[in-house]
Amino acid sequence: MSAVRRILVRVPSGSYRVLCGEGILSRAGREVARLDDYTGIYVLSAPRVWRPWGRAVQASFRHAGGSKAILFGDRESAKNMATAERLCRQLVRAGADRRAVLVAVGGGVVGDVAGFVAASYLRGVKLVHMPTTLVAQADSAIGGKTGVNLPEGKNLIGAFYQPRLVLADPAMLATLPFREYRSGLYEVIKYGVIRDPQLFAFLERHMHDLLRRKRAAIAWALPRCIRAKAEVVSRDEREAGRREILNFGHTFAHALETITGYRRYLHGEAVGWGMMAATWLAAALRRIGERDAARILRLVARVGPLPPLPPVPAGKLLRVMRVDKKTRGGHLRFLLPRRIGRVEVTDQVPEPLVSLVWSQLLARGASSSGSLFVSAR
Repeated sequence: MSAVRRILVRVPSGSYRVLCGEGILSRAGREVARLDDYTGIYVLSAPRVWRPWGRAVQASFRHAGGSKAILFGDRESAKNMATAERLCRQLVRAGADRRAVLVAVGGGVVGDVAGFVAASYLRGVKLVHMPTTLVAQADSAIGGKTGVNLPEGKNLIGAFYQPRLVLADPAMLATLPFREYRSGLYEVIKYGVIRDPQLFAFLERHMHDLLRRKRAAIAWALPRCIRAKAEVVSRDEREAGRREILNFGHTFAHALETITGYRRYLHGEAVGWGMMAATWLAAALRRIGERDAARILRLVARVGPLPPLPPVPAGKLLRVMRVDKKTRGGHLRFLLPRRIGRVEVTDQVPEPLVSLVWSQLLARGASSSGSLFVSAR
């Protein structure tokens, strides 16, 4: 087993540790058994995750008195109130009480839904995350954001609810379909852009190794993302300020997911498009130098082809963006890169410029060639 990194997340509602390293799965039961007194462990997972990992998860939890598994679909289209209600009712029938521990074993959808259920069921029960995708291990399992979607927008119902423990085993990425693994690399790039130039440079040098799932490359990059997320969340648990930088690429991304009914894009893929759109906006506003903007676009493009953009009018895109949680007083808010390692929040982006960038993205696709600077007037 490789060295296990223990990363502390300090938040006012209760600090917890993220354990990251190969072999964590086999000791998950012992780690959960160290939590406060509990009456039962209930694993929330998805059939396609449970098939390769269910037996190992159950074996590990024998050290903690055993577990009961409740499975549900983990497609983005199933991330809704109906799914949350169904899980709560299954927990009632399974005998889960206020001292139950819910363990989310899966990717971002499983973690978001299980976290929302944990925050809501009996007004709150213990939560443990065992993320099995790169997006979840690097980002979504840390920080306490939970939620489900509405037809009108993504994550419009939810709660901030911190887990008691996060157990990230990179070995579990081995069975992840390549498209889903690749999708997670866009979120890894995000951390390089928003606060870590050294990580960004590493990704430029080693993207080929990461795409091939080389253990050494993952072992270097993954804890760096977790530490970055932990530091940001520790300073701003409920997104009152600093935590907003984690939304880089997400204003466009959430609109794309909503417009396409959560069926065209994996979340990381939508973020990939969103980061490119935000970089084009920043370039058009002269808020980032052309060299850094080109580096961002090239690195995103190196991850691989993205599903095509939907050919919708810019007006429709803007209407969906206005429903997003990041909107304030009807003003769209964007995270724009200033340089690699720093982004800024702004609501001073003219909507005609957003429309112009959208039309250029539609025309150019994922290409990063040509001039980055379009007129802001």
